[in-house]
Amino acid sequence: MTLKYGVIGSGAIGGYYGGKLAHSGKEVHFLFHSDYNYVKENGLRVDSVKGNFHLDSVLAYNNTSEMPKCDVVFVCLKSTNNKLLKELLPPLLHKDTLVILIQNGLGLEADLQQDFPNLRIAGGLAFICSSKIREGHIAHFDEGKLNLGSYSCDDESLLKLVCSDFQQAGVETRILQLEMARWMKLVWNIPYNGMTVVLNTTTDKLMSNTHTENLLRKMMLEVINGANQVGKDRFTIPETYADGILDMTRHMVPYSPSMKLDYDYHRPLEIDYIYSRPILEAGKAGYDMVCVSMLEKQLRFIESQYLK
Repeated sequence: MTLKYGVIGSGAIGGYYGGKLAHSGKEVHFLFHSDYNYVKENGLRVDSVKGNFHLDSVLAYNNTSEMPKCDVVFVCLKSTNNKLLKELLPPLLHKDTLVILIQNGLGLEADLQQDFPNLRIAGGLAFICSSKIREGHIAHFDEGKLNLGSYSCDDESLLKLVCSDFQQAGVETRILQLEMARWMKLVWNIPYNGMTVVLNTTTDKLMSNTHTENLLRKMMLEVINGANQVGKDRFTIPETYADGILDMTRHMVPYSPSMKLDYDYHRPLEIDYIYSRPILEAGKAGYDMVCVSMLEKQLRFIESQYLK
């Protein structure tokens, strides 16, 4: 079966993963915003540690009403823009379309399911260092694997086909239990996104200081303990996972996470799904994420100073 793909949000994440699929010969339709005219005329360029490539001809659109119905739709928007999905998604959907939210945080799929009760939904967790550095130009610096998990797919055969397409395109991809996978990604996202904003720094500088590295580890263990309290009887994340994450980041290129870039450009921060929702779910399970709650409040204050 040959799948027709759609990408909503063709920036650092959607442009890279959608670009990899298109470069491998898959049919991929991209929704662009500010880059639309440039990409239509000049194509999409990806400079990657896995190999550079340029898509000369891109199926690019600036309105989903002009896009075809797709078998699989990747939502790669910032979660702060998910309110737009009520209007963006319907033109792309047929009765069997699978929507995969390649976004950070917890509770994303549940909220989308409320708006689209009959929709087949999955989640995607991107472990990647990438940025859009100019119009139609994405830089991929490190990592790049993608984990997928079903939220409301009774039959995972389609998700397995997506996984296979990514693997053929050179993207390390696997299917995991979604709830656990989302918490595992939060073990990285919660400390590094927030602390690079609060301390106005990059990942390498956090890792080169004993005090901040110890704080990172303490926060990771708090996320792991919160996850295990929420997921008991369903999954367990070992505390040693924190050490693996620290070691991975220690060897990464110096990097400003997505939230740090949002802060630098005075855009809304993804606080709700990355911080508030996990804190809430852990609290319901009887676990208080004290350090994470403090970081959430600091981020709320910082955001309020430039979003008046």
